[in-house]
Amino acid sequence: MVRLAATILSLLCLAAPALAQTPPPVPAPAADEWPWPPPDPKTWWDDQWPRPPESADPLAGRRLGRNERPAAIDNGYDPLLYRLWALPPLQSQILRNGEMILEVAVRPSSSARQTLIRVIVRRDGKAFVQGRAGLGCCEPGIARRVGFDAELPAGSAAQFLALRESPLWDAPREVRVDDGSGAADALCVNGTSYDLTLMVPGRSRSVRRACDSAEIGQAADVLQAAFSAALGHEPRFDVIYPTGADFSSARGAYEALIAEGGRLKPAPNSRPQPPTFTLPTVEEPEVVPTP
Repeated sequence: MVRLAATILSLLCLAAPALAQTPPPVPAPAADEWPWPPPDPKTWWDDQWPRPPESADPLAGRRLGRNERPAAIDNGYDPLLYRLWALPPLQSQILRNGEMILEVAVRPSSSARQTLIRVIVRRDGKAFVQGRAGLGCCEPGIARRVGFDAELPAGSAAQFLALRESPLWDAPREVRVDDGSGAADALCVNGTSYDLTLMVPGRSRSVRRACDSAEIGQAADVLQAAFSAALGHEPRFDVIYPTGADFSSARGAYEALIAEGGRLKPAPNSRPQPPTFTLPTVEEPEVVPTP
């Protein structure tokens, strides 16, 4: 019995140094020892906050004029979804004569990594680009979201204003490839869909081009312009597109389809588009002089 007690005592003595090496938990510092003062609850809602840069919301502070109406947006993006992307909802944007918004949403079918590009052209000749990327899955928000807001170089507006006249905006919302022998529904198992939206004063148009290279090739000029404006601002955004803004292969597939007598026909379940898409003339809001 004495021998057993001695053995236990010796083991405890050997373990004591190891136990002594574990430091005790560090208590939290007192309130007056924090490196910064805690926020005052009384002034939290009233203190002045830094104003966001102009590129974060180039159309901020606008109100509808007497004869203006907001554009109807039917691109599958709810206003709350734009808020998750930290973008002003397209439904609340107000455009005036000579202005436009071009938006491209990229949704891979085999990945949750989505991106959103928005180009805004203002009537003072300035152009802006806003880009967002993140994981649109598995959380009640956009996970790992990154983004940027930037003003484009002077003279960029003309390139985008010319895209308003693209035949893409008079095409069906969704299409299927018909190589001359009849079109069959395509199931996008491993590809990417592009939702493109053009917004002008009082009107908008949306199309989707998905998976098939010929489909995407019809929108190649618009996609290339949007991606060229978006790349180069945020490395975590750029890494998603290692080939850059190169849509030459898709453009070639579409041109080959047309040259061989094929066409893009409306998809069976495609929602109808408005009959025409002319650029409307919007009356400028009345300016009341201040006394």
